[in-house]
Amino acid sequence: MTPPTHLDPSELGNKEYWDTTYSNDLTTHTQNPTHTGAIWFSTSNASSLTIAHLLSLSPPLPKSKTTFLDLGTGNGEMLFLLRSKGGFTGSMLGIDYSPASIQLATRVARQKGYDTDEEIRFREWDILREPTAENGWEEGQFDVVLDKGTFDAISLNEETDGLGRRVCEGYRDRVVKMVKVGGRFLVTSCNWTESELKEWFEGKVRDGSNHGLEFEGRVEYPKFRFGGNEGQSVYGICFRRTS
Repeated sequence: MTPPTHLDPSELGNKEYWDTTYSNDLTTHTQNPTHTGAIWFSTSNASSLTIAHLLSLSPPLPKSKTTFLDLGTGNGEMLFLLRSKGGFTGSMLGIDYSPASIQLATRVARQKGYDTDEEIRFREWDILREPTAENGWEEGQFDVVLDKGTFDAISLNEETDGLGRRVCEGYRDRVVKMVKVGGRFLVTSCNWTESELKEWFEGKVRDGSNHGLEFEGRVEYPKFRFGGNEGQSVYGICFRRTS
């Protein structure tokens, strides 16, 4: 697979940026508990549209048994809405590489009355650099894995991995292994088009196994027309793990 042309690096791809952002949110939340931090793609109603897509799947996802992993969970908002608006009550885990994010999400969850040991858990984890076994969960454990802007941020990181690739090129292989066979990976992006997201995520992983993702559907976002061309500012693509 040849990935699309890389994005120019930005501070939004750096861990230090997000550590500072969530540390500031923590301080503000202490002073004003109604402040829970920014919600990515809120102007596009992404969270509600994502939930609507999940609820439209056939056969329906079992609300009491479907397990969720939220990559780059931020303030945990996506998981809270899955329970309060989506009606899902299965195990949920939000991960983020920023410790301040995990502190904020845990604090907000408890404020909302959720059990952060059973209902919604939050853990610090760097998906690109750390193994899963040390964190208490297994590969292939989750029915639905969500990414709402995390791949966008990773795509803006200029660091390279041990193979000399931009770190975003190794993301898919790590993500696929977290999804159950037959489970879904749903990615929301404002940096990549539908065709580019397919280029990034469809196909088999590179480790010699047969694990892979295939396109299943899309979240419908408003479209605009300009100069005779149709487009949209946000894309939500649902992939299914095939093996």
